[in-house]
Amino acid sequence: MNIEDYIESGQLELYALQQLSPAEAAEVERLAAQYPAIRAELTQVQQRLGLYAEAHAVTPPASMRERVLGGWQQAIRQQPVAVAPAPIAPVTPEPTPRPAQASEAVVRPLPAAEPEAGSGFRWLAIAASVALLLSLGANWLLYSRWQSSENQLVLAQAEQARFAATTQAVQKRLATRTEELGILRSEQFRTVVMTGTPQAPGARAKVMYNPATRAVYVDVNNLPAAPTGKQYQLWALDKGKPVDAGMLAQNTAAGDSLQRMKDIVSAQAFAVTLEDAGGHPTPTLAALTVMGQMTN
Repeated sequence: MNIEDYIESGQLELYALQQLSPAEAAEVERLAAQYPAIRAELTQVQQRLGLYAEAHAVTPPASMRERVLGGWQQAIRQQPVAVAPAPIAPVTPEPTPRPAQASEAVVRPLPAAEPEAGSGFRWLAIAASVALLLSLGANWLLYSRWQSSENQLVLAQAEQARFAATTQAVQKRLATRTEELGILRSEQFRTVVMTGTPQAPGARAKVMYNPATRAVYVDVNNLPAAPTGKQYQLWALDKGKPVDAGMLAQNTAAGDSLQRMKDIVSAQAFAVTLEDAGGHPTPTLAALTVMGQMTN
């Protein structure tokens, strides 16, 4: 397969965004394990997504949390502490001495009732407690809203990064489709129609071959799904000798897009066989699926 075309197809970006089907994701993982260049590009794509999210992250002011907690502590320190006033003993005037009379009764003033010192202190303590509870509740509400806003900001930044990466992947796919359309319309390419063999009579595929540039593209119309551990391989037949033209990617075999194969110097026919994953040096004739001759 042509590694550069596969990297430019946008599949790696969609894989990093988890936008592929399980089968397509498995194909990306298999190719990444098989080809170091694809594995390196996938790593760079994942790193670029992370760097994009970090570059557009807006960090809340570092002092916000300290201001909230500082306000709460200051509210506690500023609560008034009630001090009970010391009771004032009433001053009783001493009676003016009078000459003692046997029959005169002695009248002594009763001490004035002392005010209840604890009642005012209790009211002040209750008021201070209520004010403290209201302050704690207000500060907790402010802190909770700040945390909620921070979480929403992080989610918005992640969604922004996801949207940017998705847009980039769509743009790559659009560029790939535009290139494919140009190949299909180009008069420099010769089209070879490959029809099914008795093993797969309904199979159909096409090869676009440019003898001048030696470029080869394959377009699948219908191929049976490859079993696990198997993969389709394209062959160019030059004077009856088979030449390996590369392995078909899973999305190519499913008819999703064109795939550029290995350059071929000369060919008079093309064929596709079903081989073990990774390919085989020579074609397995018993697994011949489609074949077509080049016409003048």
